[in-house]
Amino acid sequence: MRKQIAGTKTKKQWVLFISGLIAFLTGAAVLGYFGIRKVCREFHRQKLLNENPVVEIADLHIKAPVLEGTENEILAEGTGHFTGTGDFGSGNYCIAGHSSTIYKEHFNGLKNADKGMDITLYDLNRNEYVYTISEKFIVNPDETWILDDFGDNRITLVTCTDDGSQRQIIVGLLKQSD
Repeated sequence: MRKQIAGTKTKKQWVLFISGLIAFLTGAAVLGYFGIRKVCREFHRQKLLNENPVVEIADLHIKAPVLEGTENEILAEGTGHFTGTGDFGSGNYCIAGHSSTIYKEHFNGLKNADKGMDITLYDLNRNEYVYTISEKFIVNPDETWILDDFGDNRITLVTCTDDGSQRQIIVGLLKQSD
């Protein structure tokens, strides 16, 4: 057997050291990549929240930017206002949002909404319009009557059911506006 001189390393020790160092650096790079990606996504989300109207249901920890339109590109970024429906605090202001893990999950918690909860809508000037949930029901995707004007001031939130075959509808009536 060879005697190891103090302070020198055997070939096996060097291989193990280099392997460990490579594993450590690879792990750090992977964690760094995902960390940076998460920070970039959060920065983008905050930018959208600052530059657009916002819908919030505090009880469900839902806070999402409201973009104009309901195309897939829009709904991949945030929620979308159905063009031609209502205005802030006036008419039937309709918003669609995904509740799928494929997209940004803005309305995932909507299935837990209950009557009496508040929905707050903020316009670009950060004026608040508070609605109280009065109805919760399911419709088929072709039932567009939910977008109609009902002669009152309401907000209608639309998302998919868990299996995606139907639409979950949440209706809130205007409580107050600033």
